[in-house]
Formats: sequence, C-alpha cells, structure tokens
Amino acid sequence: MKSGQALVAAIDIGGTKIAGALVGADDGALHHRTERPTPAKADGEVVLDVVAAVLAELAASAGGAHWARVALVGLGSAGPVDAVRGTVSPVNIPGWRDFPLVARVRELADGRPVVLTGDGVAMTAAEHWLGAARGFDNALCMVVSTGVGGGLVLGGSLYPGPSGNAGHIGHISVDLDGDPCPCGGRGCLEGLASGTAIARHARAAGWRPDPADGPGAAAVAASARAGDPRALAAFARAGQALAAGIAATATLVELDVVVIGGGVAQAGELLFGPLRAQLAQYATLSYVRGLRVCPAELATDAGLVGAAAAALRVAAR
Repeated sequence: MKSGQALVAAIDIGGTKIAGALVGADDGALHHRTERPTPAKADGEVVLDVVAAVLAELAASAGGAHWARVALVGLGSAGPVDAVRGTVSPVNIPGWRDFPLVARVRELADGRPVVLTGDGVAMTAAEHWLGAARGFDNALCMVVSTGVGGGLVLGGSLYPGPSGNAGHIGHISVDLDGDPCPCGGRGCLEGLASGTAIARHARAAGWRPDPADGPGAAAVAASARAGDPRALAAFARAGQALAAGIAATATLVELDVVVIGGGVAQAGELLFGPLRAQLAQYATLSYVRGLRVCPAELATDAGLVGAAAAALRVAAR
C-alpha cells in the first residue's frame, strides 16, 4: 500500500453479491476486499445488515489502522438510484424501494461523507480512470450480469445525469412487443441480454445444464462452447439485443468506444462475436459505423474501483 495514501471505503451492491474494499485514492489499488451474497428477496433491513457487515469488516482490517485513513465512503448500487435524495430502488432488490441508503450508511460509517452512484456509472468511472475507456472522451460502459447497467463519459467527463442514472441502458426498450419488465416497461434490453435472460431463453428452447455447471449463464456458455445450438442461440439473441441498444445510444450521443464488463462478458466471443456482427446491421449511419466495442479491463473489481472513483470526483468539486 502506498505510504500515507488516503483510502475510500467502497461498497458495490448488486442482486447477487455485496462487495467491499478499501481503495487507494491515488492509485485505485484495492485493499482488504470482501464480499457476501445479497439476500435479494429479503426485507430491506436484512439487506442493509449485509452492507453493515461488509463495512464493519473493512473498518476492522489491519486492526482498524486503515480505517483511520478513510475520510469518504463510495456506494455503487444497482438502480435506479436517486443521488440527490440518497435513496435506492434496485429493480432486483424489491425490499429496497426509496430506501435511504446514504443516510443509513453514514450512520454506520461514524458520520463520514457518503457518495451514492449507480453501479453502471461506477463501472464507467472505473474504466475511464484505469481501464479500457481510459483516454476516450465519449464512451458507453456496460455491466452485463444479473442485470444490465451502464454509464456514459461525454466530452471527457463522467456524466451521471441529475439523479445519477444517465446511461442506464438496461431499461431502454429494444422489443416493442416484448415481455413486461419488473421496472414497469416492456421489451427492456435487460430482459433479453442479462445472464438471467440468457439462461431463461436457453431453458425455454430445451437446454438443460450439466449439474456440475449450475443453472446460470456460465453453464449456458459451457454448453455453447461444446456446440449446443440452443445455448449458442441464446447468446446470439443476447448479442443482437445488445447491438440494438448500443446502436441506439451511439446514434443519440455519438461514442468513441463501448466497453462491456460483468459476468456475462466473461463468455468472450460467444457474446462479442454475435454482438459485433449484429452491430454492423444496426449502427449504419456514418458517425456510428465501425464503432469500437471491447471488453472491460477491471473485471469484477470495476464496481469497487468505480464507487471510489465517482465518490472522489464528487468530493473534489
């Protein structure tokens, strides 16, 4: 650890896990990383108890010596979030609706300032600071995992929007007659391209996982690599949906690069192959044709690094 470096206590909250780390304010290095499963279907206070346990573990690291160098807490949460009010209403954590997360975490952190950022914006802040979007002035960064989130860099600066939800590409409609989404919309990108959606589509086509691989998108990927046409079709469908959403976003705001991370992106060319092929069909105007699409570089650490990066940007204003 860089001597004397200030630290940010970063918490990354998703539908599958709640992770935490102490992040170096100068170099973005992670120290004492920890994570616990998210009790996503439980009461909101039960979910908060897990956040509290993660924060307590960070505070106790190195016998509490590191905690003395923490002046700021960064929260990256599944959305939507309301950064102005400090509340969260994650689609995949129903026990949190207008939940006052910032105020509750501030109490847990002994009154330290707490900055809330949507998970997609947090990932974007991380990739623009240290990852695949570094050096680009206009970028869309996406998390494709249990859900689909995203964030924007425009004109060289992170653009979270007034409430902190700008770039939330997972809930734009890419299928006008598609299935209802838990967000209240219909045909949302998340419902076609998330890991949950990929597994659901494959099962509906008759695919069944190897018990050793589990039931999720990673198991579908394993079958796809073995040549299962139903698994391959599920990834092709997800790639097409992502292409449609990315093309629409690029057409609207003009982009230099699209960075895709999250667990589903670990499938590599199973996802990126059909995505790039379909993008050529959707992104046809001169200023979006040939748009660069690449995998994220920070992998599972992006949410934590980004929660810290976004918090540091707010604190520096």
